[in-house]
Amino acid sequence: MSDLGHAVRIDLPDHLWQEIIGHCRRKLAGDFLPGETPVRRAYGILAGDLEGEVMTVRLVLPVKKNARGVEPFKTYMDTVMAEHAVQSTTPMDRRGWITDPEELMACFRRIDEQGFTAFGTYHMHIVAWAGDPTRDTPTRLDTVLARNSNLVSFIISMVDREHPTMRAFYEGRPELEIPISITG
Repeated sequence: MSDLGHAVRIDLPDHLWQEIIGHCRRKLAGDFLPGETPVRRAYGILAGDLEGEVMTVRLVLPVKKNARGVEPFKTYMDTVMAEHAVQSTTPMDRRGWITDPEELMACFRRIDEQGFTAFGTYHMHIVAWAGDPTRDTPTRLDTVLARNSNLVSFIISMVDREHPTMRAFYEGRPELEIPISITG
């Protein structure tokens, strides 16, 4: 496994950035695909090439199925939420995402088949908080969930839905931000 913590930049082609934003906007609009968990939150996996200290995103894999409400994941996430999550407008038992294990394995098979490296996961924040009006940084919960993963947490701020932004943090740690460059 590559050590993504040494990356100094992430190159994200504009067409893939548009794909991610389209996924977020579709989910916020309540437009769900067949078999997709009807949750107005977008989650996905990003993969690509690591050349030296530069990650280049080549593959966006939106995930459809949230196993958050299925045991043993529900009990685990309820416990983590109670200990680390900040109160928000969404009830605790409806927050958090755990990708369905079968879907996750299918994503990793596709990444392997294409010869890419899994860089990390993306998810969106949609509600402004006092002290964090743009919500473009990882929460304490995000950091706890990404700990020791050797993956990057890509946070998409959809607070301003007309002007979304994305930032990347190694293992969800705010002090380990990796700049993203949108490329042509």
